[in-house]
Amino acid sequence: MIRTYQINIDDKPAWQSLLKRAPQVNSNDLNQQVEAIINEVKRKKDQALFDYTARFDRCVLDDLSVAKAEIKEAYALVSNKDIELIKNIIARVKNYHEINKPKNTLVDSKDGVCCHKVFSAIESVGLYVPGGSAPLISTLIMLAIPAKAAGCKQVNVCTPVNAQGKIHPLLLVAADLCGVDVIYKIGGAQAIAAMAYGTESVTKVNKIYGPGNSWVTKAKMLVADDIDGAAIDMPAGPSEVLVIAEKQANAQFVAADLLAQAEHGADSQAILITTSNVLANEVIAAINQQLSTLTRHDIIKEALVHSRVLVVKTLEDAFVLANDYAPEHLILQVGDPEKYIDQIHNAGAVFVGQWAAEALGDYVTGSNHVLPTYGYAKSFSGLSTIDFMKAMSVQYVDEKGLLAIGDLAAQLADIEGLTAHKLAVDLRLKALENTAEATCLRS
Repeated sequence: MIRTYQINIDDKPAWQSLLKRAPQVNSNDLNQQVEAIINEVKRKKDQALFDYTARFDRCVLDDLSVAKAEIKEAYALVSNKDIELIKNIIARVKNYHEINKPKNTLVDSKDGVCCHKVFSAIESVGLYVPGGSAPLISTLIMLAIPAKAAGCKQVNVCTPVNAQGKIHPLLLVAADLCGVDVIYKIGGAQAIAAMAYGTESVTKVNKIYGPGNSWVTKAKMLVADDIDGAAIDMPAGPSEVLVIAEKQANAQFVAADLLAQAEHGADSQAILITTSNVLANEVIAAINQQLSTLTRHDIIKEALVHSRVLVVKTLEDAFVLANDYAPEHLILQVGDPEKYIDQIHNAGAVFVGQWAAEALGDYVTGSNHVLPTYGYAKSFSGLSTIDFMKAMSVQYVDEKGLLAIGDLAAQLADIEGLTAHKLAVDLRLKALENTAEATCLRS
């Protein structure tokens, strides 16, 4: 299922082909179908959402939002132990994101010019939490907590229902504990369209966040390209992990980390880069042994088809490959791993040492698990509080400042041929000159 390859670092085309990701669904047919859903939601609004829920989720809803009574009922359906678990995880994530909240800055050049950078929260945000076989409580927390830490006034969630029109009670409890304002019973591309354009029941938001399948991803891209739509967090692709390991690494740990990422979906990718053929063989044996004990083994088997074990000559070679791949998750199972951090240029999140399981980052380290995939770590960062905020520059210029920089601006405007720009500065300089002359005359 997962094969081993010997890598010659000088043969870049060969190893790049081995690091190629599974192609994403991006057909013209998908594009047309998602566009049709978006247009239907824009045209028919709530009615389209009811219709699509009946069609895709096989459920007829009476209301698109979760009532307070349903949230109260959800608390009664879960254990106090689970509630305390959610509270503890929220506290860790909240602590991390509040500490990393950007602070306003002031740059005073001491010549009459002062620039102030002011951060403020995006007023309304929409969070998409996928449905499926398990409630993605961790995804909800990773989206809602930084939104609340940023100070967003309106935090709405869309998540699909099951065939009985229900959302997992623990997901509802988690949303309530996170301080979410409204929970909508909507999934798929239609949920993205509803949040982007608004309907009778769904409030239009300024920015949409969260992972999803190819339909959701395509819908996010389409609404982001529309001036009447909404901004989005980042491009998304299948989950992935890359482990760099030396001979002394624990093969069982490495195998478990690879399998943990592979179980996300059949299109997930797990890659091991090692300097040891012995470790490569031990990890493959451990994968085969552990796989038989896992509930999602059929999905994992499909993911392992396009996963790889790559054997390189040196750790330096391993980091060359890793930076070119730009993984969502990078795990270092090497001796003295801290000294290699400076060699990492492209990764969504890094896990250092044998005890740092990537699954811990998914849930409880506090750092966000919404990360750039599919190579986007070369230009995007993982989700953080700042992604729920925007910055505004405030510039103060007094008479002294105008005299200090006015001629510079006027000269550059003249070079660029923007005479109105030059005039706006020259008029002020002239006014100061006249004021100075008048003051001299009076004195």
